[in-house]
Amino acid sequence: MEFDIAIIGGGIVGAATFYQLQKKNPTLKIALFEKENILAKHQTGHNSGVLHSGLYYKPGSLKAKNCIEGKREMIAFAKEYGIAHDICGKVVVASNQQEIVRLEKIHQTGIENKIDDIERISSDQVKEIEPFVECLSGLWVPSTGIIDFISATKKMIELALALQAESRLFLAHEVISITRNEDETTIHTNKGEFTSKFIVFCSGLQADRMAKKDGLKLKEKIVPFRGDYYELAAQAQYKVKNLIYPVPDPAFPFLGVHFTRMVGGGVECGPNAVFSFKREGYNKTDFSFKDSFDALSYRGTWKLFLGNISYGINEYRRAFSKKMFLKSLQQMIPSLTMDDIEPGRAGVRAQLLSQNGDTRDDFRIEHQGNAIHVLNAPSPAATASLAIGKYIALEAEKKFGLK
Repeated sequence: MEFDIAIIGGGIVGAATFYQLQKKNPTLKIALFEKENILAKHQTGHNSGVLHSGLYYKPGSLKAKNCIEGKREMIAFAKEYGIAHDICGKVVVASNQQEIVRLEKIHQTGIENKIDDIERISSDQVKEIEPFVECLSGLWVPSTGIIDFISATKKMIELALALQAESRLFLAHEVISITRNEDETTIHTNKGEFTSKFIVFCSGLQADRMAKKDGLKLKEKIVPFRGDYYELAAQAQYKVKNLIYPVPDPAFPFLGVHFTRMVGGGVECGPNAVFSFKREGYNKTDFSFKDSFDALSYRGTWKLFLGNISYGINEYRRAFSKKMFLKSLQQMIPSLTMDDIEPGRAGVRAQLLSQNGDTRDDFRIEHQGNAIHVLNAPSPAATASLAIGKYIALEAEKKFGLK
């Protein structure tokens, strides 16, 4: 089983990379290896399904450029292949004077990123869009949407395989180790050995470990943070029309709890952000000794904890207190009651954390030898995935000498 390119990871970034590489190089034999028995099982399958506009990201950064380009590509892709989606728009709402100042900065960033039709709006205008929201001011972002990222992932794989009869998808194939040879690399999996001239790693929550297996010297580590969601009960779903976000606090790496209408119906509220004792643990009590030791023996984790003690304690309290979670939601929709929210699902974010406790905010993609590693691809990576895949395809052409 010999291939020209092997892709490790079957989330949406791996799928988009497969699709863009195969489209650009239809004669090459490409294989994608996924350790689970289904695609998009982890970050892709557990995120909020939002098509982000690029509102929060530093102008000129990989996040900003790829999010804005990727969103346009994803919408076109969804229209062409019948992927459920809706460009419904969102409001970002400020509840106090301090948030109004931050909202203006976000607005200016959106203008610099050339986001379509963003507009500062009054509290009365917010009520025209979301009648149950109470706020002082808002920002209307009509280009934000919702989408079924799992279906998009599957369609990308299907299209890539249709372009080359000898390309392959290998589900339930966990990559155990990598052996570099002179002209090719041997990929050792739990179901046998494969060889490939080049490799692209899109391993999400396992990105740092896969990099280590490939001999990449990486100082940072992936430190996982779980996000818990609630859902609006049926009798309360009328209180949210589309997407409602708070003004994020720039001191923290997450956007805060928000309301998201889902393409399959219903409304999600959340997520919070708490340290996860298991990289792929979606329940509050999930625990892995290996994952916990890996994170808690890393000084960057403690630097982050110590720098955000009060925030972290509040997030943990909220994770186990429905009353506290509701209180956060009531800052935007005061009329919500305990009976209006029900426990929902959870996701785990792969966050590349520096040794000094700073999150690596931008996407990070590095080349070494015959491999490209996607080392950091948190939100908005799903939105940006087709643009990330195109970026990797261009990098592969330059670094690998593809023709």
